[in-house]
Amino acid sequence: MTIAPDPLGTLDRRPRADLSGPPSPLEPLPRLSAAAGGRLWAKRDDLLPIAMGGNKVRQLEFYFGAALAEGADTVLITGAVQSNYCRLTAAIAAKLGLGCHIQAEERVPDADATYRGSGNMLLQRLLGATVHSYPEGEDEAGADAALNAIAEGLRAEGRRPYVIPLGPGHAPLGALGYVRAARELAAQIDAAGIAAPHVAVASGSGATHAGLLTGLRALGRAIPVTGVCVRRPAVAQAPRLAARCAEIAALLEIDNPVAEGDIRLTDRFLAPGYGRLNLPTERAIALAARQEGMLTDPVYTAKTLAGAINLAGTSSPETTVIFLHTGGTPGLFAYAPEIARIAETAP
Repeated sequence: MTIAPDPLGTLDRRPRADLSGPPSPLEPLPRLSAAAGGRLWAKRDDLLPIAMGGNKVRQLEFYFGAALAEGADTVLITGAVQSNYCRLTAAIAAKLGLGCHIQAEERVPDADATYRGSGNMLLQRLLGATVHSYPEGEDEAGADAALNAIAEGLRAEGRRPYVIPLGPGHAPLGALGYVRAARELAAQIDAAGIAAPHVAVASGSGATHAGLLTGLRALGRAIPVTGVCVRRPAVAQAPRLAARCAEIAALLEIDNPVAEGDIRLTDRFLAPGYGRLNLPTERAIALAARQEGMLTDPVYTAKTLAGAINLAGTSSPETTVIFLHTGGTPGLFAYAPEIARIAETAP
């Protein structure tokens, strides 16, 4: 008997630390749907286990799998001051008994003491990470170079560091977490009987967006995936996404299943920039909290939810928009003054 090739290629043969647990819920949002004027569901990756969850749990399974396979004793990562990625790296390193060094980049201008000392930054320190600072927020190559310099210093001390890179030009191992999630989500969509799904996902580094899109297309699913830009305009994000999809396909050792027309992006909810609020984002924070008891953060998930609400309100009645909730709850506390204002003024 001939065994058909796995459409996801080498995915299940790659080293992976099993951290994400059972499938995260896919659930309807009936009250939010009524407010949006369309059908909205949520894929609740904010409920993934470990240190308040989030999409980075899935990505880090593959990086920590590689680190453990190489015999590393310390993991290094660079990200924004309020990075969810860094918080979860610190948590997983603690869980696995590894050292952790975090480099905090200055991406948000005029950040106050609350932003710098609470939320993810507070949790990183609680989790035992060593925190370094990098002065630029839009210098991925420089941030990676500085992180590698810290790693060299650790090697000189006899440590065995593993670096999780930031910028393009590195194999996007973390994106494989969302290739795997695509298989999970497709099964849940079938089980729920959702006939016309359309996924809205944050598009920042591109790993989650590209991984999910590549996985769905490799599985033969034509489900539209709209990336809501949270860091850079769509014109800059589109080639980044295309490159990531090609890199993921190469990692999986499959033909790239993503066509140019598959890459959908909106930067309508980005201004005034990364980590900065706008009116649709504030409305999404308030609506999610007061209609569904669901918390979204100002940087990623509230902007994505604003995009999902817009999609639901402008799509055909048959369409179900699935908001991929990628977590970020600790970030709410870093924006305490802004969240307090939203709470006081929301209807």
